[in-house]
Amino acid sequence: MNNPVAWQTWKPESLAKAKTYNRLLFVSIGYAACHWCHVMERESFLSPEVADLLNDHFIPIKIDREERPDIDAIYMNYVQATTGSGGWPLNVFLTPDLQPVFGGTYWPGPSSSTTAITTGDTVGFVEILEKLRDVWRMQESKCKTTAQQITQQLKEFAEEGVHSQRMGERGESEGLEIELLEEAYVHFKNKYDKTNAGFATAPKFPTPVNLSFLLRLGQWPDVVKDIVGEEECANAAAMVINTLQKMARSGIRDQIGYGFARYSVTADWSLPHFEKMLYDQAQLLDVYLDAYLITHDLEMLGAVYDIAAYLTSPPVAATDGGFYSAEDADSYPTNNDSEKREGAYYVWTLRDFRAILGDQAGDVCARYYGLDSDGNVARENDPHDELMRQNVLSIKATPKALAQEFGLIEQDVIKMLYDGRRKLREHREQYRPRPALDDKIVAGWNGLAIGALARTSAVLAAIDSKKSKECRAAAENAAAFIRRELLDEDTGKLWRLYREGRGDAPGFADDYAFLIKGLVDLYEATFDDQYLQFADTLQAYQIVNFSSQTGAFYTTPNPSSLPSSIPSQQSDLLLRLKSGMDSAEPSPNNISASNLHRLSSLLSDDSYAQVAKETVLAFEAEVEQWPFCFAGMLESVVMGTLGLKGVVIAGGQDDDEAVKDVLGRVRASVGAGRTVTRIGHGVKDRWLRERNKLLGEIHIGEGDEVKVMVCEKGVCKEGPELVV
Repeated sequence: MNNPVAWQTWKPESLAKAKTYNRLLFVSIGYAACHWCHVMERESFLSPEVADLLNDHFIPIKIDREERPDIDAIYMNYVQATTGSGGWPLNVFLTPDLQPVFGGTYWPGPSSSTTAITTGDTVGFVEILEKLRDVWRMQESKCKTTAQQITQQLKEFAEEGVHSQRMGERGESEGLEIELLEEAYVHFKNKYDKTNAGFATAPKFPTPVNLSFLLRLGQWPDVVKDIVGEEECANAAAMVINTLQKMARSGIRDQIGYGFARYSVTADWSLPHFEKMLYDQAQLLDVYLDAYLITHDLEMLGAVYDIAAYLTSPPVAATDGGFYSAEDADSYPTNNDSEKREGAYYVWTLRDFRAILGDQAGDVCARYYGLDSDGNVARENDPHDELMRQNVLSIKATPKALAQEFGLIEQDVIKMLYDGRRKLREHREQYRPRPALDDKIVAGWNGLAIGALARTSAVLAAIDSKKSKECRAAAENAAAFIRRELLDEDTGKLWRLYREGRGDAPGFADDYAFLIKGLVDLYEATFDDQYLQFADTLQAYQIVNFSSQTGAFYTTPNPSSLPSSIPSQQSDLLLRLKSGMDSAEPSPNNISASNLHRLSSLLSDDSYAQVAKETVLAFEAEVEQWPFCFAGMLESVVMGTLGLKGVVIAGGQDDDEAVKDVLGRVRASVGAGRTVTRIGHGVKDRWLRERNKLLGEIHIGEGDEVKVMVCEKGVCKEGPELVV
């Protein structure tokens, strides 16, 4: 906050100032790696003119959305409802009673060079500040009335599940039907970009939760394929595979290093918004892993390796365990520069390639990555002239085509490309300042990464034991860090983030949901029941402290569960939300419903399955009307209708052929509709066998006998042939 604006933090004393001085609050919500937040900082918040307006007529408050996602969600709902779009920075003007008056995202500042084409509007931030100052000064009563009306509408309609609550008042629900999966598929089919892949125009987000839904359609039991259609399920997977291929070869992927950018500015995935988010890497790792399991395509496996390398290496992998949140889009082009540029760490010129790789290898690699001597970024996509004559790398040719074009042997071209990528990466790491790191460890996002790496370790165990162990170690170290630093062992309370010590914010619903998911995945990869016990503890706490009387989970904990050190945590909220729709991150209620079904299967606990069904039914009307907005939750519709198969491997040793055979078959598929448990001598299962009475009754002999069972609805049948 090194600028002339007198920023306050969101705390009772700051909010009280608005009432004392009778001013509007100006609240700017962003995050450390947010590019347009940095742009607005440079253009507006460093401006004395803007600072004078904000300091003299408003109470300016800055919020990190990673610390207070609850506040961000409330006012993002408002901005999306009133403007039709959202994003960060999220800027809202509030009455002293925290009711929204006006809001938006990025507004050009006094020193802006951003064109109207980029912003879609020519109104500048100074003009907005002056207008809001005058409106509040001269029409305060009208302003308050309008804000009250808007707030009432938010309370009535912004909380998902409200329509379902009203339906519940009219009588018993018949539940949601699997046919909704077909409706969602038809929506995505109609939205599919047949030219560039993906499911939208520019800007284009991966939205992994939707990709996962489509990819897994054909992996459910046959009854789902009978309803949706076998051809439709195959087409759903084909759309996703094509999308993943386009992304893997495009500018949204860091072709020299590792990981994926948050989204593409262009419809063809060629120009990324360069920031890298932990939650994107974790979700994409899951999706690419599923794609590999379904297709056995080595290109999908290559993406799995790249993302796993990104997560398990500095700077994202924290030394003591856990994963940092994000890397910025902006950086200094060289160590001698004083002004950051978007994408500076990632873009190249043809001259760079020739200087680093030599003329021949430079030209071959330049052709492979689509370099142009004048740069490959269109002027209309470069509003600040930061990418002039620069190139974003994407794969534009095959080694075979390059060999023919340059008169070389294909194997020599492959070696040139391999060596070229390595040399470019080494040069970049040595001579270019890396983008700033958001070094907060967020519990929920770490949960997503733990789960994805755990699944990856299980799949790679059969083909690359070294990489498998690296992924497993990273996942286990992160779980240990979260337990050590962010969990209250006595109560099961989770804290949200860690940065040079534990933060003040308690865990939110997404922290519990995402971490429980990761721990269940980690259990199924390791069969160490400490992770299942950890998940069970968190799940019990979430049910008690986040549940709504009408079903599903609130985003924020119940006031009674909050520590006395932060009494304002509930009183500073305009309303409590229940999030059901998926976005860049899956909704907490989607993941919670899935967790509850999986835990019910693993622990033989019917009460968890009942809470899962109630969670889904809380959104019944919304899911029926817009099933494509609840793609993740539709998987729980299937689980609730068909149940889950629990594969139990009892007895034997890990290196027994029977054990390896069953695990090999289990881990060779995406696992839709199935859980897997391992018990026996040498397995850490004492807690699990006490918690799950069904497992506790299974007799395990002293010898090497292996029992393989499939358990459904409290009944187990023995026979390895049942595992498919």
